[in-house]
This record gives sequence, C-alpha cells and structure tokens, in this order.
Amino acid sequence: MSSFKFEEFLSKVTSKVKSKEAHGLIRKELSNHLQELSQSFQKQSTKEVAEEKAIKEMGNPFTLGENLNKLHKPKIDWVLIVLFGVIAVISFLPLINGVSELPNSVAKHAIWYTLAILTIITLLFFDYRRLKNLWMFFYGIGLILHVYTYFFGIIINGAKNWIFIPGATMYVPIITLFLFIFAWADIFTRINEFASGFKQVELVFLFWIPILIYLMLPDLMVSFIYVICIVTMFAFSPVQKKLATKLVTVNVILGVCVIGAIINSIQGTYIYDRLSFFLNPNAYPDGEGYIYHKIREALTQAGWFGNGINSELQSLPNSHTDFVFPYLVYSLGWAFGIILCLILTAFILRISLNAFKTKDLYGRLIIIGGTGFLTVPMIYNILMGLGLVPVIGVSMPFISYGGTMLIVSAAILGLILSIYRRKDLVESTVVTK
Repeated sequence: MSSFKFEEFLSKVTSKVKSKEAHGLIRKELSNHLQELSQSFQKQSTKEVAEEKAIKEMGNPFTLGENLNKLHKPKIDWVLIVLFGVIAVISFLPLINGVSELPNSVAKHAIWYTLAILTIITLLFFDYRRLKNLWMFFYGIGLILHVYTYFFGIIINGAKNWIFIPGATMYVPIITLFLFIFAWADIFTRINEFASGFKQVELVFLFWIPILIYLMLPDLMVSFIYVICIVTMFAFSPVQKKLATKLVTVNVILGVCVIGAIINSIQGTYIYDRLSFFLNPNAYPDGEGYIYHKIREALTQAGWFGNGINSELQSLPNSHTDFVFPYLVYSLGWAFGIILCLILTAFILRISLNAFKTKDLYGRLIIIGGTGFLTVPMIYNILMGLGLVPVIGVSMPFISYGGTMLIVSAAILGLILSIYRRKDLVESTVVTK
C-alpha cells in the first residue's frame, strides 16, 4: 500500500515535468527523500501513518512538479551557438575572391557547412550517454580505419592518409583522433579498474599505439593534439593517487625514450627540414624558407584596417586553409585579427566552462577532450600565421576550408551542446578527490 501511495505521488509530480529524460532522476531523488521522511516519522507513529505524513510533508505534487519542471528543463547554450555563427560567417571571407585551385569554393564550403550544422543539430538532441561503455568499439574502429587506409587509402601530397567516400575524400588521422578521444573519455570514467599490473600495461599500450601510428604517418600535429587531449582528460579523471603515480612515471620514461629516438634520427627527415626552414629561412630564400618571408610581408603590409577583402595576396599559398589567419589580417587589418582572436578565445572559454557545469563525469571528460581537440590547432594555426612556429599542415577549426576538420569539429561541438543541454537532467557521477 505504501509503495502504491509513493508511486501515485511520484506520477503526479512527473506529470508536470515535460522532459521525460528527467523523470528517472526526479523519481530517484524524491523516492530517497520520501523514505528518509518516512523513517523519521516512524519513530513517533506507525509505518502507514509515517508514510502519509511524508507525502504530506512534500507538499502539493503538482506544484512540486511545476517547480521541478523549471529546474530540470533542457538548456540550450545560445551564447556558444551565436559565437559559432559568427565564426561560420568569418570562414567564408577567405573564399570570396575564389580559390584558383578550388572551383566553386564558396558553394562547396556552404555544402560542408550545411552538413556541419545538420551534424550539430542531430547530436544536440542525441543522448550522449548512449555512447558510454563503448570504448572498445571506438578504439577498435580507429585502428581498423588506419589499417584500411594503409591498404586502400588515397595518396595526397605524398601521404597515404586519405580515404574516399561518395562525393568527398576524408582525412583519416582527424577522424581517428576523434574516436580515440571518445574511447579515452569512457576509459577514464573507470580508470581505477585498471589497478592490476596487467591492466596497467594494457593502459600504457592503449595510450602509445595511436601516438606511434601518427608518428609513422607522419603527422606530428595530430600526435601532439592526441597527447594534450588525453593527458588533460587524465588530469581531471578520478584516478587514485597510487595508480596515477605509476602511470605517469612509466609514460614519462617512455616519452623521453621516444623523444630521444626522434632527436637521434631526425636529420634528413620531414621534421628536421621544417625546423631548419623555420630557424634559418634566409638560407632557403628560393625554397621552403620563402613562406616565412611572405608571411612577414603580408603582416607588415596589413596595417590596422587592412587592404580590403577584395585585395589579392597571390604570393601566400593556402590562404584559405593553413594561412587563413595572415590572409584575414592582410585583408581586414590587425584590428580584425585582434577581434578574431578575442572571438575564438571567448568560444574556447565558453566550451571549457561548460565542462564544469555538468555533473556527469563522462560528459565532462568528453568536453575536456573536445576542448583540447579544438584549442591546440587554433592556437598553433594562429602562431604559424604569425611566423612564430614552424610551418606544418594545421587547419583552423571552423574557419579553414576543409570537410574532414569541419565535420569532426561540428560533431564535437554538437556533443558539447548535448552535454550542456542535459546538465540538469543527469545524475551526478563526478567524484570529488
């Protein structure tokens, strides 16, 4: 009889809560509270009377439900969406005058952005918690994609890192980076289950296999982004101190060995050449060193308000991808460049803050990993555009032309918005250290 009364009360409460996703959480919270009240009243009366008093103490179920409906209503981060919209508009500016090697660039970019927006909307309403406990699937798909690319991939710019899908070619390392981040978000929610010696060895292998794959491709930037994302997620995971100490020690030793091996064999490699061009561009004025002179020239001629969006900067290659930042500064001036940096900073900060607004550990780790995925290439692309770091192929998320980076970044943003939307609908799983 008592369970029926409680159930009837809870049904009346949840009938006023529009979000069905919140019903389970509300029922659990209220049931616990009813049980606590009932037990306290049983000290002075019978169980049946105590339960009736507990229900009465909770108040009108319909009024309570209306109040809980306001509290557990799905949220939309409109600030983040507006910032994304502004960045999306800016991304079309480098394409206004067209790109000689890319016919119909504006139309193609519009198609990619349409797909990106559809991806964001789809994932916004998708319950990200359904992806939990699938870390083996995501990690395995990442490895399978690399194996497939090795045998059946497409060679572009001397690298066999691309695969063809109907209507487009996709850059595999960016896709697998996304999958590995998802896998690790799930792993870190259960990190303390890897306490045994065998499990710790498994973790070390899981961490280093993608790094070695990316280094062999070679794609130094993707491996760097991977390390930053995973290490940051690890720092915010509920790992026990003893286990953390062991894992950090082993991985630091392995990291030193890998870096030492790279330094020892760097001469004559792609990395060595890039560093040489960067450190002494004057020694290669007619070769790869010329790009640093062209960057400096473009930035010097920019002025505060630029040379106009219709001005041509033919001497700077890839102005719609890798060198989108110096192109925008040259065309619209340093004032616009500073404003763009502020917009991007606000965008990243907004995402970062969202990580700590959710009570769900899995969602928090996804946002932290996604923040690293977006932040590292943004910062490096800007520094590269200023001539402050070596030139390598790094696109600026949401601004540089390119389908793979745009779609994957949109997927991350959609999931971040999904996590924010459910921040008041999920049960707390964050462990306080």
